[in-house]
Amino acid sequence: MMNAEKLRNLKLRSELFRAIRAFFYDAGYIEVETPVKIHAPAPEEYIESVRAEGDFLRTSPELAMKVLLADGMEKIFQIGVCFRANEFGRKHREEFTMLEFYCRGMAYREQAVFTADFVRRAAEQVLGSTRIEYGGMPVDLGSYEFVTVDEAFRRYAGCTAAEADAADRFDELMVTKIEPQLGRGKLTFLCDYPANRASLAQLSVSDPTVAERWELYIAGIELANAFGELTDAAEQKARFRAALKFRAEAGMHAYPEPVEFFAALERGLPASSGCAMGLDRLAMIFCDADDIGMVRA
Repeated sequence: MMNAEKLRNLKLRSELFRAIRAFFYDAGYIEVETPVKIHAPAPEEYIESVRAEGDFLRTSPELAMKVLLADGMEKIFQIGVCFRANEFGRKHREEFTMLEFYCRGMAYREQAVFTADFVRRAAEQVLGSTRIEYGGMPVDLGSYEFVTVDEAFRRYAGCTAAEADAADRFDELMVTKIEPQLGRGKLTFLCDYPANRASLAQLSVSDPTVAERWELYIAGIELANAFGELTDAAEQKARFRAALKFRAEAGMHAYPEPVEFFAALERGLPASSGCAMGLDRLAMIFCDADDIGMVRA
């Protein structure tokens, strides 16, 4: 029989999802649903997919949702399951629930403010206050800050982001020195990633050494990843080729070409921003739970 704490958490999770959906509907977003079993995932260097009868279970609905943007949709969101192979731990499961949303014409930092707003409103509606404790740490879900990646490395790791990258210690220092310090007392948007870590984000027009990318942290937990979306088809194809080369050398799954996504880029992906958020982790924070297993059925 389910214990009382987990039952309470699942009820609160349901209320959280209802509040999120209400926020997006009120903001004029259309809820969409794209396939879970897909032919060609986006090649990511450190995320492995799950094979499914010759195809793959999606690691994210990102490519399919961008096709919808190219086809004329303007403000869309989706809540659904995603899969990442060999991920299991306090904050990880192979199967997890993702919120992903996109808006035409919205700048990437504007997207961060929008994200902070729905977290705040959800806290007010579900918890009755933006002031919570997570693992004994007080956090005001109604407050936020922007910290650039380079600022974070200088502040918490004693070096610049470029120096960490040159020493091949970027990821190590991010995990051990920087992430535990982010989201203390308020939401932290870690922004302006180095250009070589742009993923599917466009480079900044004002400073092409950094990408229009941010990640959201609360109480040291990474919750979301967002981009000012890359719309240049040639650049995106070049990045995918580099990622596929990395994956091949690492012995990861080979992926077919994402034909529909590339066709959408050629048609013209509009200037837009998008965000992917792990809702199981957000539910953990709302429930003050220390393991994803306590907020999933």
